[in-house]
Amino acid sequence: LLAPALLALALAGGAYLAYQSLGARETAPRVDYVLLDGKKADSSQWRGQVMLVNFWATSCTTCVKEMPQIVATHEKFKGRGFDTLAVAMSYDPPAFVAKFAESRQLPFGVAIDNTGQIAQSFGRVQLTPTTLLINKRGQVVKRYVGEPDFAALHALVEKLLAESV
Repeated sequence: LLAPALLALALAGGAYLAYQSLGARETAPRVDYVLLDGKKADSSQWRGQVMLVNFWATSCTTCVKEMPQIVATHEKFKGRGFDTLAVAMSYDPPAFVAKFAESRQLPFGVAIDNTGQIAQSFGRVQLTPTTLLINKRGQVVKRYVGEPDFAALHALVEKLLAESV
């Protein structure tokens, strides 16, 4: 009686590992957000392009330090089906976010997650910076907590841009 149960457990574990090794990816959640310029948008508009979603805060020194590289990444790939969304955390004062975005001339969409719902939807993001790469099919391909290795991130973006939808 124990042997069949162990066999079933081993098969289930093997199937799970095979599933993981095939690159099973979570689908990005559908979220609604409002950009600093007042435009309403939602994540369904991302389909067909590679998205970098960066959760950040003006009080986060690593976030502020990495922002020029986020901007450079956006500028490098923006004409090729790539876009960026910077999501300010719910505890970040909106006036600080707006001033930061304006003074740094951020060339991509900036949303303030007033209710924390966007961070919650993306796997309860709490630490900043957290950066997600989402492929053209709307799947989360990579999650970086802390500053990414931007050379590796750029290589992955190149690979994702080459994929078909």
